Order: sequence, then C-alpha cells, then structure tokens
Amino acid sequence: NGICRERTVLRTPQENGVVEIINMTIMERARSMRIHSRLPLQFWAEVVDTMVYLINRGPSSSLVGGIPEESWTGKE
Repeated sequence: NGICRERTVLRTPQENGVVEIINMTIMERARSMRIHSRLPLQFWAEVVDTMVYLINRGPSSSLVGGIPEESWTGKE
C-alpha cells in the first residue's frame, strides 16, 4: 500500500517534514477555498474536511496519474 512507518522523537515536528508539508498544503488550500466561497469562520472544520476529500480523490504524481483512493481500496 506504500505506507511506511517511521519512528520520530515526541513533539519534534522538524523530524516529520513530509507530514508538516502536507498539513500546510491542506490548511492553505482550505483557507483559500473558505475565503473564495465567502463562508464564515464557523465552517472551517467542514472546509478542511472537504479539502482533504478533494485531495484524496485528485491525481497524485507519486501514483503515476492514479488517485490515493484507488491505491487504498484497490478499485478503479
């Protein structure tokens, strides 16, 4: 499934750069989507959930044009 577990020191985000970059990307895209749609801040959690949903169903260069959902479920 391509998932690789790695141990890191507790409370050191510097050691987990890949996840930090993904989190930053999600937050930036969600912020842009919320501002563009003019939704009030109270909908922030729903906007983030929607952004993660969209990212998981979009193409990924690391999957050679496939999408993460297909990789996880084994279905096209």
